[in-house]
Amino acid sequence: MLLKTFGWSFAITAIGLVAAAFYGGWTAFGIVAILAVLEISLSFDNAVVNAGILKKMSAFWQKIFLTVGVLIAVFGMRLVFPVAIVAISAKIGPIDAVDLALNDKDKYQQLVTDAHPSIAAFGGMFLLMIFLDFIFEDRDIQWLRWIERPLAKLGKVDMLSVCIALIVLLITSFTFAVHAHQHGGGHADKAQTVLISGIAGLVTYMVVGGLSGFFEDRLEEEEERTHEEEEEAERTGKKKPAVVLAGQAAFFMFLYLEVLDASFSFDGVIGAFAITNDIVLMALGLGIGAMYVRSLTVYLVRQGTLDDYVYLEHGAHYAIGALAVILLVTIQYQINEVITGLVGVVLIGWSFWSSVRRNKALAAAEGKGTTSDEKAEVSSGV
Repeated sequence: MLLKTFGWSFAITAIGLVAAAFYGGWTAFGIVAILAVLEISLSFDNAVVNAGILKKMSAFWQKIFLTVGVLIAVFGMRLVFPVAIVAISAKIGPIDAVDLALNDKDKYQQLVTDAHPSIAAFGGMFLLMIFLDFIFEDRDIQWLRWIERPLAKLGKVDMLSVCIALIVLLITSFTFAVHAHQHGGGHADKAQTVLISGIAGLVTYMVVGGLSGFFEDRLEEEEERTHEEEEEAERTGKKKPAVVLAGQAAFFMFLYLEVLDASFSFDGVIGAFAITNDIVLMALGLGIGAMYVRSLTVYLVRQGTLDDYVYLEHGAHYAIGALAVILLVTIQYQINEVITGLVGVVLIGWSFWSSVRRNKALAAAEGKGTTSDEKAEVSSGV
C-alpha cells in the first residue's frame, strides 16, 4: 500500500536528486534535498485539507489529481509561475524572463521579491476565506469548543466571512501604504496593487469554491435519488445516467484543489529564494516536495485517517488561518520560513494528539457502558 501510493514520489526523488547532482554537483544535490524538505514541511496542512476534498471524488479523479494535477503543481506553480510573475511585474516577454532566470539570477530574484506583496495578498485572502468559512460553520464535531461554538453562532450572519476578509484586506493595504510612506520607500504605489490582488484572491475563492460547492450539492442530491431511479429503471427499462453531473462536480472540485494548491505553494516558492535563486534547482526541489504532498493526500484518503482522527481537519484549517495571516504580514515584514513551517506542524500535531485522546476516551466510555449522550459529549470536542 505504502509503495503503491508513494512509488512515483520515490522515483521522482531519485530522478530529481540525480539530475541536481549532474547539474551542479553535490552542492546542488544538497540544495534540492533541503528544498524538498522545506516544501513538505510547509505543505503538510495542504495534504490534510486536500484529503478532506479528495475523499469525495472517485478513484479516476484521484488518479487525475496525481497525474495531471502534479504536472500543474510542479511545472505550473514551481516553474512557470515564478517566471510569469517576473514577466508581468517587469513588463518583459516570457522568453526574456526565462533568460533572466537562467543568466541573471540576482536580478531575477529581486524582481520576484518586488512582486511578493501582490502574490501574498492574493494567496493570503484565498486561504483566509477557507479558514473563515470553516470556522463559522456549525458542525457536530468541534475541536476547540470554547472558540468554535460562539463562532459557529456568529456564522449564521450572511456573508460574515466575506466582510471580515475585506476588512482585513483594507487594513493590510492601508498599513502597507502608511509604512511605505513613513519610511520613504518606493512601494506606496503598490498599496493599490495589494488591494486589487487581494480582491482577486477573494473573487477566485468565491467563484471556484462556489461552483465546486454547487455541483457537489447537486451530486449529493442525485445520490439521494439513486435508489428511486434504479427502481424506476427496473420497471420502465430506462435509466437516467448521472455521469455528466458527477463529472461536473468532480471537475470543479479538482479545479478548487488546484487553486488551493497554488495558494499553498506561494510561501514555498518565495521561501525557496532564501536558499537559492537558481530556478532549475528550485523547480527540482519544490517539485519533489509537491509529489510527496500529493501522495500523502491520497494516502490519508485511502487509509481513512481523517475518519479515525477527526480533529486533523480542524488542525489543518487552523494552520491555514495562521498561514493566511503570515502571508499578509509578509507583505510588510519578513518572517522566517522555519516559523511558517513550525506553526502548521504544531497545530496539526496538537489536533492529532487531541484525536488520539478522544479515541481513547470513547473506547473507555464503551467499556464502561456509558450512555449515548455522554459519548456524544466526549466525541464533540475539547
